Amino acid sequence: MTSGVVFDNDGLLLDTEPCWTRAQTEVFRRRGRTFGLAEKHELVGTDPVTAGAVLERLLDAPGEGRALSHELYELALEEIGAGATPRPGAVELIRRLSNRVPLAVASNAPRRHLLAGLRRAGLDDVFGIKLGVDDVHAPKPAPDLYLEACRLLGAVPARSTALEDSPPGVAAARAAGLYVIGVPSVAGVTLNADVVASSLADDAVWETLAGRVMS
Repeated sequence: MTSGVVFDNDGLLLDTEPCWTRAQTEVFRRRGRTFGLAEKHELVGTDPVTAGAVLERLLDAPGEGRALSHELYELALEEIGAGATPRPGAVELIRRLSNRVPLAVASNAPRRHLLAGLRRAGLDDVFGIKLGVDDVHAPKPAPDLYLEACRLLGAVPARSTALEDSPPGVAAARAAGLYVIGVPSVAGVTLNADVVASSLADDAVWETLAGRVMS
């Protein structure tokens, strides 16, 4: 049987990608640039340091990555605190799992962004283990967040399952040895997961988890 289930947050558990998109669009607007799907693909699932490097390149602003990242994350925090909602099927799936298997959430965003979103969506008491990128040494796609989540759950990674919506997240979970269910949140993103579903409400998600949790 599986030892634990670890959820990503942004775009997977919570519908925060629109919040991030509004913040990203504003950063670009302030510099007279247009933010589109190509730029979104480069930023989805990134951590603050990586996002800074991407923004620096996309905005032709050498040496300004740290400031650009800070600006983006402050804007995003406001948006998330005001507008984060659960993704389709998220609440129902958590309820079905909660008495069967230990649950964690592990985000590539800072802990305060994670907690703001969970509070806004009424899910802050659901997970015993809540990890942000600042809780580990290295962000996704490094395996640190998933290894730490499993350690705190007392779970064996090879017997656990991750749910992810971004390529860096899938890479992190696979590197940690977890089975991965991918649920893309941004159009055109391809996930190299063990199972790919259209949403958390997709029957394939529950059937896969149930097979692992109750086998």
